[in-house]
Amino acid sequence: MSETNPIRVFITHAFDESDDYLRAFEFFESVDRFYYLNVSKPENSPSDGSLEAIKDELIRQIKASEAVVVVSDVYAANTDLVSYMMDVAEANDIGMIAIKPFGGLYETADAVVKRVQEHIEWNAREMVDAINRQGRGEDTARWEVIDFPGLEDLDKP
Repeated sequence: MSETNPIRVFITHAFDESDDYLRAFEFFESVDRFYYLNVSKPENSPSDGSLEAIKDELIRQIKASEAVVVVSDVYAANTDLVSYMMDVAEANDIGMIAIKPFGGLYETADAVVKRVQEHIEWNAREMVDAINRQGRGEDTARWEVIDFPGLEDLDKP
């Protein structure tokens, strides 16, 4: 993944920008050297508003993605529509990641957890790593570095 070859990400939406939808991009932007292209377009709401037109637009957006991110607030408000988005992702072998509800006030729906490949917390590195794994099959193999203040003083005589 590079600036010239960004990973294409679809985040569930119901043709509006929910809090979790916007929050996900804030988390992505906080990660250095994570290049992505947002293929989810809530502003592309079909003019006739028919269910078939909505489904066709979602199919176009999801097929353009390499990874689908399911956010809980959209699922809670539009269960059938998000289930359809997940059906489209499965039919096109696109990896799915569910992000746990922000703030931990409730749990992710079992119906979502059973269908996604990864169920993660709101953690920018974890989100980016999951997208890389599901979208490109890349594992970062990053190590957490823990600094213990004062430990360097133990080496002195």
